[in-house]
Amino acid sequence: MALGTSLFLIAIGAILRFAVSATTSGFSIQTVGLILMIVGGIGLVISLFWMAVWADRGRNRPVPEDPYYQGRGPGSYAGGPRV
Repeated sequence: MALGTSLFLIAIGAILRFAVSATTSGFSIQTVGLILMIVGGIGLVISLFWMAVWADRGRNRPVPEDPYYQGRGPGSYAGGPRV
C-alpha cells in the first residue's frame, strides 16, 4: 500500500466516522470509517518503514568507475604525460 493510498483511506475513514450522520440497518457507517482509518494508519506506518529501509540501501552503493578515467587522479593531465 503506497503512502498516498494510506492517506486516502485515513481521509475517507475520518469522513465516514465524523462527518456522516446517516443510519443504516445491518452495519454502522461510523464503524466502517474507524476500520478504514485503522487500516490506513497501519499502511502508513508500513509505507514509511519500507521507504526508510530502501532509502538507506541506496546511499552506500559504490559508484562504478569510468574506464576512460581509470588510474588518473584529480589534477592529472587527461591526455597522458607531457614531453
